[in-house]
Amino acid sequence: MPKIVILGSAYPLRGGGLATFNERLARAFTEAGHQVTIYTFSLQYPKLLFPGKSQYSEDEKPTDLDIKVRVNSINPFNWQKVGKELKKMQPDLLLIRYWLPFMAPCLGRIAAIVKKNQHTRVVAIADNIIPHERRLGDKLLTRYFVKKPDAFICMTKQVQRDLESFKIPREKIGLYPHPLYDNFGESLSKADARKLLDIPPNENIILFFGFIREYKGLDLLIRALSDERLKNLNVKLLVAGEFYVKPDSYHNLARECEVMDRIYWHTEFIPNDQVRNYFCAADLVTQPYKNATQSGVTQVAYHFDKPMLVTRVGGLPEMVKHSEAGYVVTPDPSDIASSIEDFFKNHRSEEMIHAVKQEKKRFSWDNFVNGILNKSALKSNK
Repeated sequence: MPKIVILGSAYPLRGGGLATFNERLARAFTEAGHQVTIYTFSLQYPKLLFPGKSQYSEDEKPTDLDIKVRVNSINPFNWQKVGKELKKMQPDLLLIRYWLPFMAPCLGRIAAIVKKNQHTRVVAIADNIIPHERRLGDKLLTRYFVKKPDAFICMTKQVQRDLESFKIPREKIGLYPHPLYDNFGESLSKADARKLLDIPPNENIILFFGFIREYKGLDLLIRALSDERLKNLNVKLLVAGEFYVKPDSYHNLARECEVMDRIYWHTEFIPNDQVRNYFCAADLVTQPYKNATQSGVTQVAYHFDKPMLVTRVGGLPEMVKHSEAGYVVTPDPSDIASSIEDFFKNHRSEEMIHAVKQEKKRFSWDNFVNGILNKSALKSNK
């Protein structure tokens, strides 16, 4: 039975996108007949660099996954230890999740040590090569890391182009779309979901979901909400996710735009067992990002059959077909407002839900797993 090690975030770190993805990917590999172990972080971010309230989950430990808490992102002696441990283990595939240049020294060093066994194939899933919020030294760090993997998996053409800008040959890059997040349970009725969130059943609700960071454009959405056209349609905004920036600027903007009474602020970390409440309560999922590569939010929306509004940045237009599964607009409050108006005024929900159900068929975990296996020269045991 081929052995696979996933090196990246997982329990006891909080769900969020990375840990949720890695745990779901481990289950997909297990279903394909592989032996899977996740190596996660004992320290992922120093407190100084972590903007949220807590890095750790309050959920129960998954009983169906082999998770080893081993990796300290800032301790070079630990990297050496983990690298030697994995080198000796000789997995057939070491699958590294790369999303931030800060992680390059740790992940790159471990990969370099493991490859010395001349058996393990190293493949990186590249979420971001050029980060959303850039810092001095990012390119230097990423340049160090990208020399280590034998192959790369990316989920959008934007990341593929970014990899190629670092002189990675296209034949070493596999492009496969982000699979569905289908691990948040079955859908609730809209009425039941709104009852749980104390939201009236007759309001037109748009959802902003996920960690709140500057590049995600919540300010654009607040300005769009102040548009007279949306006010007349009784459009309300549900904000669900923890602030990773100071909230005052957003609250002040909402007051200035006179929309504070049309926003439901649920600005705490949303645990996995509550995610469906927010998506099922919404009519339209909005992602007014100023820059992006891909986003797991679209894949949660697809799972719950929700139309989406995304901006024309990064890989987001690859995920949503304009005027079919939702809208692709410029990151401009007026354009955002125009599409939201069209959705509610022209009663586009039913036709778009139908398109979402058809479109989501291309985002399967089987396709993603087989893509990784092809790039790593392994085969599925299914």
